[in-house]
Amino acid sequence: RGLGDVYKRQELVEKINAEFEVFAANAAAQVEKNNKAAGTRARKSALEISKLMKEFRKVSVEAAK
Repeated sequence: RGLGDVYKRQELVEKINAEFEVFAANAAAQVEKNNKAAGTRARKSALEISKLMKEFRKVSVEAAK
């Protein structure tokens, strides 16, 4: 539970936020402009967010012990 854990969680939160911005922009382009390529990027981004969330949960649970 050292400083490294705090930085790791902070880094994960920053990555999640950045990836969500990518997702939101591409999802909006797909919905508003029927941009199929943006839909593909949004799905890829959603998968990456899912992976990051699982990693955050793992690190967060470990830090709570």
